[in-house]
Amino acid sequence: MNQQSSFIDDGTVGLLYLVPTPIGNLEDMTFRAVRILKEVDLIAAEDTRQTMKLCRHFDIDTALISYHEHNKRKAGEVLIEKIKAGNSIALVSDAGMPAISDPGQDIAQEAIKEGIKVIALPGANAALTSLVASGLSTERFEFIGFLPRQNKQRQSFLEEIKGDKATLIFYESPHRLKESLSSMYKVLGNRHLSISRELTKKFEEYQRGTLEEAIQWCETGTIKGEFCIVVEGCHTEEVKDEWWEPISMQQHVEHYVGLGMTSKEAIKQVALERNVQKRLVYAEYHQD
Repeated sequence: MNQQSSFIDDGTVGLLYLVPTPIGNLEDMTFRAVRILKEVDLIAAEDTRQTMKLCRHFDIDTALISYHEHNKRKAGEVLIEKIKAGNSIALVSDAGMPAISDPGQDIAQEAIKEGIKVIALPGANAALTSLVASGLSTERFEFIGFLPRQNKQRQSFLEEIKGDKATLIFYESPHRLKESLSSMYKVLGNRHLSISRELTKKFEEYQRGTLEEAIQWCETGTIKGEFCIVVEGCHTEEVKDEWWEPISMQQHVEHYVGLGMTSKEAIKQVALERNVQKRLVYAEYHQD
């Protein structure tokens, strides 16, 4: 095991801080986060222009460097070398917790490999904020993030997780919201959900109901800003009474082919769900 004692002086020089920033309301910035951003040698920002606004608001004059999805490889190497040379660096995303659906996870992994201390500060996070206000179970939850863009891959992914009993948390952009909700309804059924947007801002809004109602709401609602979608998990009775029991193995495969899977992918999925060998499913599907 590789032990890290974050606040014991063991000769480590540079540090990597993961510093959350407000997801909307600037009052959610913590005193500690402001202090760390003032004390470090450099702030690595997903969007330096956005972070500059934050720094001006809190009188932070630390130098900024760009680190985002498109330059993370080269910029990450530079940042690691600077930390190894004795510099302390704070990583921030545009909003919320770094490394959650953003390239911060890559540099955190590299820093750990290099024996660099990685210290995460607690703070604002859209996923947990939307979960606790959803009215759905918080006993077990699973963060999914963004679903695949392509319909075929999106529905295949949802098929994989539809049996999960944990509450599911998704992120989605406004122009893909209705498509994602429609895929969820088709694969998961008419489950309860909560949709939030503009969290912590003046126009914060929650829509709570069912997936069917959510799709209807998309026709008339305000589809602006980034969305968090919290969907209830699979109920025990749903797992007990499998939907495919009344149909043949061949029809079962054809169902998934109709959703966009290849026959090979569909056969694999059917074998998994029915707990039988793939060759048996293959033989049944391809029988004359």
